[in-house]
Amino acid sequence: MSTELDELGYPSPDQSHTYEFYEADARDIPLDDNTVDLVVTSPPYYQKRDYGFDEQIGQETSVDAFVSELVEAMQEWKRVLRPHGSIILNIGDTYERRSLVGVPWKLAEAARDGGWLVRNEIMWIKNGGMPEPAQNRLAQRHENIFHFTPSNEYYYDLHGYSHAFGNGANPGDVWEFGFDRNTGGHLAPFPEELVERCLTMACPPAVCTECGKPLERKLRRTDKLDPERPQAKRAMEKYEQSDLTKEHIRAIQSAGITDAGKAKEIQDGTGRNTDEVQKLADEAKEVLGGYYREFTFAKKETAGWEPQCDCNAGTEPGTVLDPFCGSGTVLDVATRLGFSSRGTDLDPPDDFQMSLEAAAKNK
Repeated sequence: MSTELDELGYPSPDQSHTYEFYEADARDIPLDDNTVDLVVTSPPYYQKRDYGFDEQIGQETSVDAFVSELVEAMQEWKRVLRPHGSIILNIGDTYERRSLVGVPWKLAEAARDGGWLVRNEIMWIKNGGMPEPAQNRLAQRHENIFHFTPSNEYYYDLHGYSHAFGNGANPGDVWEFGFDRNTGGHLAPFPEELVERCLTMACPPAVCTECGKPLERKLRRTDKLDPERPQAKRAMEKYEQSDLTKEHIRAIQSAGITDAGKAKEIQDGTGRNTDEVQKLADEAKEVLGGYYREFTFAKKETAGWEPQCDCNAGTEPGTVLDPFCGSGTVLDVATRLGFSSRGTDLDPPDDFQMSLEAAAKNK
């Protein structure tokens, strides 16, 4: 990560993080309803590897049957998700009779038919992928990551994500990074950065211990711009060389680019009525000229974290679930970053528990 999580203004939960592992099927999660804030997982790919279990997912006789099993599993995950929870799922495509099958979007369409919202299709560009023997097609160097939500009311921290993995602006839906070097011999390594991105974006760092609702980041606008953008840099120079005040900047942000809109109401930032707000905005526009609009996109900073309930109870870390936890990368990263984690798998590695304990010590 370009920014450590403790630099993102995260609150400190009253309770410590926990982790639990269950040898169980992904379609039958041994957890209570409404106990998970985010699912991060990578199911077995279609017809890629036989794990030797009769009940395994991935060895179905058709793509449609494979997709049907995954959608059934997603319905079980929905049961354990809290109302603000969501799923971030990595899945690759496969060839059948020398033609791509289209597995990712077959799954996305089936999930949508099952009531899920497909909020993002993220393209994971895999730097340094494995060599492929095919001589008459290009090597596959990307995979799909879908963000599924049961409704529009889901937890999302774009501010934290964009500061950890961008320059403060929305970084977009292309993730470019390779596999981790030390995969422990696992045939389907899951990069730690992928997990870090998911947790930063969609798992609340603290939730109410009584009702489970998340604390949400409260933001306030500043007068700071991105100095790497030439126009923003010039706007800051003109502002700093002028007699304009922060109240002028707040008036710009209230009035907006059209010098109207939000300025029709009393503005919290200035404490003045609309006439005075418009006067300040006009003064700023006269000084800044065409650079006026830059300050409508000023950076925001964290003003605090607000509970979304009236329980007046303590808080605990958000919980992430990986129903196909494999070598335990999701749980390892969650533990290291202070989130609680739960994992299930039909065939956990022998050193799984030791890996979790090591991650906890390194937190």
